Amino acid sequence: MSLSLPYDEKNYYQKVAFLGVLLIILSGFQKYTDKKGNFSDVQFIIESTAPLSEFDPNDLDVKQWQKLGFSEKQVATILHYKELIGGKFISKVQLKKCYAIKAEKFEELSPYILLPETGQETSIDTSKNPSKKLLNLSAKFNPDHTSADSWIQMGFSEKQAEAILKYKKYLGGSFVSKEKFKECFIISEENYRQLEPYLLLPDRHTANSSNHTTKIQYHTFDPNVLDMDGWQSLGFSQNQAKVIINYRNRNLKGSFKSLEDIQKCFVISAEKFEELKPYIKITLPTISTKQEKTDFSKIDLNVITFKQLLEFGLDERSAGSLIGFRRKLGGFVNKQQILETYNIDKELIEKLISICPLNTSEIQKYTLLDAPEEWLKNHPYFKYSADKIIFYRISNPDEKKIWKLLKLKPEYETRMKLYLK
Repeated sequence: MSLSLPYDEKNYYQKVAFLGVLLIILSGFQKYTDKKGNFSDVQFIIESTAPLSEFDPNDLDVKQWQKLGFSEKQVATILHYKELIGGKFISKVQLKKCYAIKAEKFEELSPYILLPETGQETSIDTSKNPSKKLLNLSAKFNPDHTSADSWIQMGFSEKQAEAILKYKKYLGGSFVSKEKFKECFIISEENYRQLEPYLLLPDRHTANSSNHTTKIQYHTFDPNVLDMDGWQSLGFSQNQAKVIINYRNRNLKGSFKSLEDIQKCFVISAEKFEELKPYIKITLPTISTKQEKTDFSKIDLNVITFKQLLEFGLDERSAGSLIGFRRKLGGFVNKQQILETYNIDKELIEKLISICPLNTSEIQKYTLLDAPEEWLKNHPYFKYSADKIIFYRISNPDEKKIWKLLKLKPEYETRMKLYLK
């Protein structure tokens, strides 16, 4: 025969039993604390989700770089960059220049990197860091005429010497100035400080500075008919020639009216103006009582002038935007680009491009490997990728590899290829 208790009574006894057990536990704990009395040695272990400790990037292998959060491709780029600069990182600044290391990631790792900030510290043992030893310099020299063997004799590695020559090649065959030479990523701050007093280069590149001894042979010219090549033949850079033509077409409505107009152009220095003055012959357009209308079916969109655009009906803002965008591009490759111009009257432009022909035969095109640095940095389609292209082509002289490394959106790549061979 079994004995069953009412639910309330059973619940009451369960609670009493639980309280009894709890009192026994507390009593035992009290005795333990009375005996020990000190919990200062108790430690709590907290796991870090991203443990970081000090490290020398020169000692890391592929797996260790990957543990820091870099992908396989990023690691390959970092190690290749390390090889290019002589096989050893000498400062945080140098490491930061590696394109595979994003700014945010570098800031995260920076406190743990066992490298000097700029590589200028003298306490480093130069026997363990060959790149810190003094360069072998005895006389002034022009780096434009320095061979790979000469760079090696100065103290650079074979790969560094090769990279310096490649950088010079991509500048167009000349470093032009000390300022430009310093931008070569192979040349550290320490090395440049040693080299600078010996460099036979101007501090900065100016319009009148040239590494060529050939004197410009001036001839009589009309500034109102001179094109890009014409202004460059007078000693102006490509950018300066563009500014002069833009100043003439936009600010002066298509023509210089006097010598004073030319003198006011800010890219023409006072000295240069005095040189040119005896050869300037300004021919003003004859004013006819009956002005002939332009036959726009025969006007090439790549040479149409500001004045002709106004004649067609565009306002100054639209005409100036079209001429300016065309100048930055180096010419339109297709008519769709004209419609992409900012601040234009699209309805009028659609009418214009339906009438005018477009000749693209004179547009200068390059490959990713031989495109001048200045052109890459100023072209609207290339300027945001210019630095990467310049870096990648030094170590990867293969256009297909460079396209893969750039990882561009298809529409951007398509636009860029309009101006490539």
